[in-house]
Amino acid sequence: MRISKLLVVLGLALTMSACSMFKGKRDTIDTLPVAQLYSKAHNDLENGDYAAAAKAYQRLIARFPSGDYNEQSQLELAYAQYKDNEPEDAYSTINRFIKTYPTNRHVDYAYYLRGLINFGRTSGIIERYISRSSSESRRDQGYNLKSFDDFTELTRRFPDSAYAADARQRMIYLRNVLAQYEINVAEFYLRNKAFVASADRAQYVVEHYQQSPQTADALAILARSYASLDRKDQAEQVRKVLALNYPDHPYLTDPKWPHAPSTLRKLVPFSGHH
Repeated sequence: MRISKLLVVLGLALTMSACSMFKGKRDTIDTLPVAQLYSKAHNDLENGDYAAAAKAYQRLIARFPSGDYNEQSQLELAYAQYKDNEPEDAYSTINRFIKTYPTNRHVDYAYYLRGLINFGRTSGIIERYISRSSSESRRDQGYNLKSFDDFTELTRRFPDSAYAADARQRMIYLRNVLAQYEINVAEFYLRNKAFVASADRAQYVVEHYQQSPQTADALAILARSYASLDRKDQAEQVRKVLALNYPDHPYLTDPKWPHAPSTLRKLVPFSGHH
């Protein structure tokens, strides 16, 4: 009888020990000190396990709601979410960081990361197989505009930041994509004889994207739109500006430019028809 009781007690002890062991493993991020928890999250991030890193950072932020580890964890959480293809979560996290810690020594990186998050939000499976710039110029430009604004804010506030040079290069790319989008719309209006609308879009490019390669097409569309509206003096004036700055533009020798896409081309997605 005494042996039976001893076996029962021993069995219960082993069971409780096993449960405690498994619980300890399961609740690691709930029991680790802040420095160790941050180290775990950061190691997960560096090893590319972004989901695990995000989980650990979130637990750290919840358990330790203030201090340097919390601030850094919020910044790295946004990056982990961005790399884990969770742009909405990443955008929310980085916005909260910028509003809460505007004087943080890494806030320039926060603006840069916010720009990157928006920069990548228009990408999809199509971009894996075709030129990103050509497809983006036919998409909604809301995120591109936000990204451009984010990088503008970074370069304005922190012109000497380590991230400013890359941000400026991305701004040039985005400027050209935004300009091409306006040209695409202007050409669509032009082909559908909505000449006032095509002139407005072309004028917008001339005024807002002067340094983009699309300025030449904008001037050509503007000249043709004015000519079609019987505004001969304005059309000739724009044509002279085009000839002076872009003497090789096809419109100068071909008044029917731009030519309508072929029927076959219209059947190809993202082929350039509008």
